[in-house]
This record gives sequence, structure tokens and C-alpha cells, in this order.
Amino acid sequence: MVTLKIGSKDKHTISPYLYMQFMEPLGVADSSVDAAWNFEENCWHPQVIDKVKELAPTMVRFGGCFASYYRWREAIGKYENRIPMINYCWGGLYSNMVGTHEIAEFCQRVNAEPLLVVNMESDGRMHWAYPKEGIDRFGTAQEAAEWIDYCNNPDNALRIANGAEKPFNIKYWQIGNETSYDKRGFNSDQCIEVTKRFIDPMRAADPSIKLIGWGDDPVNREQAQIDGNWCKKMSEVDGIDMIAFHHHFNSGLPDSPLTGTKYREDPDNSWLHMMNAYKSLETHIAKMRAQCGNKRLAMTEGHYQLPGRNRCEVLSSWMAGVSYARCLNVLMRNSDVLDIATMADFFGNVWQVNALMIPTPITWKPGFPYLQPVGAVMSLFAHHQGKNEVDISYNGAVDAVASKTDNKIFIHIANTDMHYAQTLDLDLDGKEIESAKMFYIAEDPTLEITPLNYDCFPVRELDIQGGKVELPAAAVAAIEITLK
Repeated sequence: MVTLKIGSKDKHTISPYLYMQFMEPLGVADSSVDAAWNFEENCWHPQVIDKVKELAPTMVRFGGCFASYYRWREAIGKYENRIPMINYCWGGLYSNMVGTHEIAEFCQRVNAEPLLVVNMESDGRMHWAYPKEGIDRFGTAQEAAEWIDYCNNPDNALRIANGAEKPFNIKYWQIGNETSYDKRGFNSDQCIEVTKRFIDPMRAADPSIKLIGWGDDPVNREQAQIDGNWCKKMSEVDGIDMIAFHHHFNSGLPDSPLTGTKYREDPDNSWLHMMNAYKSLETHIAKMRAQCGNKRLAMTEGHYQLPGRNRCEVLSSWMAGVSYARCLNVLMRNSDVLDIATMADFFGNVWQVNALMIPTPITWKPGFPYLQPVGAVMSLFAHHQGKNEVDISYNGAVDAVASKTDNKIFIHIANTDMHYAQTLDLDLDGKEIESAKMFYIAEDPTLEITPLNYDCFPVRELDIQGGKVELPAAAVAAIEITLK
């Protein structure tokens, strides 16, 4: 039996943006944004909107590497006047049919806060800023400030002329993206200098905005030794509210089977590796929080990074869902300093790191968008989430966090044993339970979702009697407890 001892004292307020999703046009790598857009009707596919509402992202970030050569003016105004652009990072041509207005509309429809990434002088990547003679993709501080004015100034004439009388009121803006991950980009000192150049014009356009600066060390170990401490340096910049970092990870163990289709050969070994993967996220956040000073943290991208077809099909298996649940619990444990986070790449038709898969053509049968395991778990946790973190302790083969809103306790828990159920005993610090219910997903860890079995990870409900409940093997659950 596993005793869950849950405290009753609120520790701190949990940011609502720990279930953010990341939207980036990914060119020929993954149709991504284009797969969600109806080019005949110039609108979002309604099936996608409905599924995103089920996913319930609290924030949607638009940008990524794409931001380093994005010019926002090309994607506003009448559709026939928009200027297509070469997608230098991901290949192919981006139509710019989805731009500022469409992103704002999308966020409004799914009740998500938008976050936009500005082109910060191409992050120093001159091969993207000036890819050919006569081509200029270099983004300036003035261009960023004018984008903010376009979005937030009630009297911006250009936005009004383009059909949006009311401002979009976009409050969250990220300056730069993965600046440290490319040797051809800025070093840390250059990044700080350029970030400072952007802050004043952007704040002048709207003093109420929240600014996020890039602060992660280079991913290359040798480069990190030469040019480390990005977070510490960014923490000393006045005018920055949050420091951004990304986390791309694997199992963290040697001889990983999480590659190609090798993971299918020995499910027990693959499970072992999957259950260890959260540790690298713990280590990364610990490093960031040790250097961030009084700044908040924003993990604006996070997912497995595995070799294999479409970033490895193991991510369509339920064992990936349980692994991601452990990662989400790590984010919750660090919610005293973490304000924004995600564990997926949102939607598309190819990459297995997506939260939501869009079969294409979407009009063909079965044609139903579906949630990948990571999306199913993010949706489950997001729908059963408290406002304040509370303490929880336990023993046994589970991973759990707890939160609270008024007289309701919420527990997010994963059974880390793929073969055996765990009996849970709820200890509420002397408080009596009025009612309790478990919402859970429990499937064979080797089960893989596809367009032909798109509903294979249903959420089940179970009333809890007497403060005890059985958590099935390899299950992920959200438990809601109402106290007397």
C-alpha cells in the first residue's frame, strides 16, 4: 500500500501557464500550422479547434527558430496581399496565411494567452538574416516595438484598417530564441547587449508587457565551458521579467533502446529508460534556478529528442505518456520559480513530439485530430489543477504532486510500475473527506496510438470510497478530493 500524505497549508501560487503549447510553422519537416488551417475558407479547421479545447492549453507561443527570420508585416492584411516566405530552418515555403490576427483569434477561441517571439536581429545568425544578396530578414528593435504597438495600441491605424478595431492586448513577448544553441549566432555578451537594445523600445510601446530573455547555456559541452552562465548574465538585465530555456532530452541512461523501432524489442527495458528520463529535467531546472537570481523562469519548449522516424514512434506509446507525466510533475515541483512551461510541440501531421496530431488531408476519413500520449496527460492534468501547491509525501512505485483550491485537493500521480497496481491510501493531515474521485488513463504501455485507433487513451472515472483506491499498472491519474 502507498500512503499519500497531503498537507493542508498553501505553499505558493502555481502559474496557470505550465500547460503552454508551442506553435511554429515547421515547413516540410511537419505541416504543423498549415495542417490546422483551412486554405479554402481561410479559417482554422473546426475539428482542430474542438480538439485544442479538449487539450486546454493555457498559453500558446508563436515563434521558435522560425522567429529568427520572421517579418510580421508580411502576414497581415488581405490574404491575397500577403507575402510568402522561405522557411530557412525547416525548408519549404510558408504562405503567411496565419499571422498576428489569426494567432490572436485562435487564442481567443481556445481561451489561451498568446506569447509572441520577436526577431532579435536574427539571434546573430547572419546566414538567416541575409541568406542571399538582396534578401533582408534582420529583425530590429524598432520592428519589434511596432509589432507591440500594432497589437496593443487601441488607436493603431494599421490594425484598425486591417479589420481589428479592438487591440489584441498581447502581454507576453520573448526576445530571441535558442540564441546560445548555434555557434554561428550571438555569444552571451552579444546577446545581453542586443537584448538591452530591444527592452526600452518594446516597453515604450506598452509598459505593461512581460518580457522574456534567452538565458540557457549552449548545448555543446565544449562551447558551454567557453561561454556559460547565460542565465546569470540575463538575470542581471533590468527590464527582463523571465528567463527562457528549452529542454530536449532522452532517457539519460547508456545503451538507450529509445531509437528507431528498437524500443519494441524489450518493453521492460524501454520502460526502465522512459521512467528515468525526468531526471535530466530536474537537473536542468536546478541549474537554471541556481543562477536566475530574482527572475522567474520560462521553459518555452520541452520534449523528448530521439533518433528515429518522425522523432521516434515510441512517443506514440502509452509508456511515453507515463514518462511525460513524471516530467510534468517535475514542473509542478518547481512552480515556485517556473511561470511558463510545455512538454510538447503542439500540433502537426508528422512529428511524434506533438501534443495533437492532425491526419492529413483532414477532410478524408477518419480525419479526426487526436491527442498523443503527452497531450492526453497534459489535458488530464490541466483539467484537474489547483491554484496553490501543497506538500505531499509517499512511498512506493508512484510519482505524485498535489495542489489545492479552497477546500479541494488535486493530486497528479503516475504508477511507475508497468506490471502491478498500487493501492493508494489518502492521508489528508487529519482532514475529513466529503467526496473523492479519480480520473485516470490506464493502458498497456506498449499500446501505440495511430489515426486508426485515435481514441485508445480514454479518461475513466472512479468514485473513491473510504480514502483508498487502486491505481492500475502504468496508469496516470488526477485525483480530486473535496474536504468537509
